Amino acid sequence: MTQLKKTLGLIDGISLLIGITIGSAIFATPQIIATYQNSFVSILMLWIIVTIFVFIGSLIYAELGSRFPNTGGEFIYISKAFGPFWGFIFGWAQLLIIRTSPAAGISLITANYIGYFFDINQFQKNIIAILIIILFGAINYLGVQRASFYNKFSSLVKTFGIIVFVSAGLIIYGSDFSNLQPAIQPTQSLGPVGNFVAASILVLFSYLGWDRVGYVAGEMKDPKKIIPQTMFYGISLIAIIYLAANLLYHTVLGLEGVRSSIIVASDTASILFGNIGAATISLVVIISATGSINGTMMSASRLYYAMAREGLLFNWFNHLHPQYRTPTHSIIAHCIWGIALLVIRQNFETIVSGMVFTILIFYIITTLAFFKFRKKRQGAKGYRLPFYPALPLVYLIGLITLVTLRLIFQFNISVQDLSFVLTGVPIYFLFFKQKVNR
Repeated sequence: MTQLKKTLGLIDGISLLIGITIGSAIFATPQIIATYQNSFVSILMLWIIVTIFVFIGSLIYAELGSRFPNTGGEFIYISKAFGPFWGFIFGWAQLLIIRTSPAAGISLITANYIGYFFDINQFQKNIIAILIIILFGAINYLGVQRASFYNKFSSLVKTFGIIVFVSAGLIIYGSDFSNLQPAIQPTQSLGPVGNFVAASILVLFSYLGWDRVGYVAGEMKDPKKIIPQTMFYGISLIAIIYLAANLLYHTVLGLEGVRSSIIVASDTASILFGNIGAATISLVVIISATGSINGTMMSASRLYYAMAREGLLFNWFNHLHPQYRTPTHSIIAHCIWGIALLVIRQNFETIVSGMVFTILIFYIITTLAFFKFRKKRQGAKGYRLPFYPALPLVYLIGLITLVTLRLIFQFNISVQDLSFVLTGVPIYFLFFKQKVNR
């Protein structure tokens, strides 16, 4: 029987985690988060709290990846634990909001940073964002090699670029932290709890990607040892980068300046390094953001294709191009719906907060699956989460609390987000239930 080759070590795991997690969020969310908080200290505490929360979640996913290595992630976990209906709903949500929202939201961020070079209005930015989705759809359509090359290129540029930018910026600016002192009333009016929830969801968006590392557990030399180390060191490094970037933005611009910025990284670089520096960091953001769009499109299209092969998505998605050997129908669908979300929702925060809200719901379902697998001792032996059941229980309670509070404080938009997912219920019973039961 052919086995996966176990070649990945700790450095490989950390590189993968950083590459898939750091995208455009650290260049786009700080200015929005600042509108929900009254000081840099409260923003710093928010990032630390969410980082700890993410770390616990990453260890749960590390065990799941160790139990079911390379089998399709949450789709398999949820299907094994609760049956094909819930697996379908998860996959449907991927198409309708979770995986297509990054194409919509991050293309808008890319257009904003392109706006540093050209004087363009919001309508023109929307057109550019649509063209970006089409461009990377074409790259993915024409072959996985092209898409994979751009993925590696963008990962190198964004990791090196942000580290140099933040390190050089803090060194150049010196020890003048006077801009961190003033506390100013938040400009958002959801109240202390509502503002905290809304800001937390944006911080969580910045960390999305850690849940993919467990997918390659079967190719790690010693997953029981390497996965938790990857999560600890990788997330710690990302947290340091994120906290340092926030420190730089607020040190240079102050809370008021961060709030008023549309392209916070470029505005910070402009003060520190002049026009050339601002242009350089704008280019880094553009490459980083489009790399994120490209990477998500690569993985998401394969998920739609795999679901169709298992009879849990329309057969139209079960198509490989005879020449390019890519799931072209899935790529086309991903692009069309990404553009539709951009047109329907238009606002970056609405797009990404809806995506994270929906992901949190499936994190709840996945965590419940984790408890079930533990109880029934399902899956392969490997890494085991310490302090069970206390740690996963804290995580589960945190997830449920965030989802509930978001429903309370942003009810209308939460219902809209849920409606994308719930359209899958009649679709399943009309088209797929009988196929599954055969």
